[in-house]
Amino acid sequence: MNVHFIAIGGSAMHNLAIALHLKGYHVTGSDDEIFDPAKSRLQRYGLLPDSYGWHPERITPDLDAIVLGMHARKDNPELLRAQELGIKIYSYPEYLYEQSKEKTRVVIGGSHGKTTTTAMILHVLQHCGVEADYMVGAQLEGFEVMVRLSETAKVMVLEGDEYLTSPIDLRPKFHLYRPHIAIITGIEWDHINVFPTFEIYKDQFAQFINLIEPSGRLIYCNDDPEVRDVALKNQREDITKQPYDVPDHKVENGVTCLLPESSVPVPLKIFGRHNLLNLTAARYACNALGISDEQFNEAIQTFGGASKRLELVKKTDESAVYKDFAHAPSKLRATISAMREQYPDRQLVACMELHTFSSLTAEFLKQYAGTMDNADVPFVYYSQHALQLKKLPNLDPEQVKASFANDKVRVFTDSKQMVDAVIQTFKQSGNQAMNLLMMSSGNFDGIDFKQLADELIVSD
Repeated sequence: MNVHFIAIGGSAMHNLAIALHLKGYHVTGSDDEIFDPAKSRLQRYGLLPDSYGWHPERITPDLDAIVLGMHARKDNPELLRAQELGIKIYSYPEYLYEQSKEKTRVVIGGSHGKTTTTAMILHVLQHCGVEADYMVGAQLEGFEVMVRLSETAKVMVLEGDEYLTSPIDLRPKFHLYRPHIAIITGIEWDHINVFPTFEIYKDQFAQFINLIEPSGRLIYCNDDPEVRDVALKNQREDITKQPYDVPDHKVENGVTCLLPESSVPVPLKIFGRHNLLNLTAARYACNALGISDEQFNEAIQTFGGASKRLELVKKTDESAVYKDFAHAPSKLRATISAMREQYPDRQLVACMELHTFSSLTAEFLKQYAGTMDNADVPFVYYSQHALQLKKLPNLDPEQVKASFANDKVRVFTDSKQMVDAVIQTFKQSGNQAMNLLMMSSGNFDGIDFKQLADELIVSD
């Protein structure tokens, strides 16, 4: 098979390209710019384009398929040439579905928790020796790539993103996967550039339920009122609906343990109420695939989390530095609360970056009211350059501060000034134990988290 990727440098796109390469396909691609980690990973597999830009002359009749990335435009010269030649054009979710038609598909949807829940399921399946294909939105420990496609796996686990499919297909990605086992972890308004109201956004999940295969299963978060509402309003009688809540647990000496009824406590490497909800969703999905609770409990003890999801950077007996992908309001609230529950006797410095289109929009900012109230020292950072790139109007720092409805919040537009404030806060803490939580879907304009952690806390 000869497959060409238009906009190969995207996070999902380059991983799919690598997966097809490993499957033995002949893969080519193009993009107008490619950054790390995609650049290094494509180079490692010999898939990095020899030059940047679009080359319609490379689109030839011998191609079996085109995979079109969301980064490309409708008038992309390679796309126009492919359409002219009548070559089959797929979005990457369409191509994943094509590769999984004969498999049992598990699709994890939701405004938050998708990556972690997907990672938990894959970790348990691997531990139990169950072969699975997959697509997940973060690099996982023990997995070479973020997409795997094979001829032998009977199961495919897919992280179901609700963002649009491609420039010529405006359906949400997770509408294309048609799951046998579907999970909805949470619903909170996001992607306001394509879903201008919460009602439109929420309806995407209602449609997702209707796309579950006949006799399939819906596993949904009963703890989330919006998810519960969508699940209970659905009239399908041919699917099994399975709600989940926070399991019995305890936190002791900085370790969270599950408390199964019929066995000893199960110590976990992860923590936080939101992660316990994710864990229960993963358990039910694994149960549906034939994994027992005993097998699940044994496997989940060694799960250390997905990349950038409450990821430990450094810790001592008195302090810890974590980074997290949190950026939406519910994610901030859940991640900060998890840190507070796990370390109740420590001061918490929480820094978040407004980075997404939604978070940098004045109207959406109101959704952040109260989200950082559980932090002792809350800092908020945003870049004027990010506003310019997204073609959004300037934001006033006082306007941003007011949106959080918290007098303790300090707003920065210079990441170095924010880092200096963090360092000063730790220096002034005296003997008070203190943690730092850095939350962003970006990188605070290039902060070196390990270097910062080394400066803040000295190992014993």
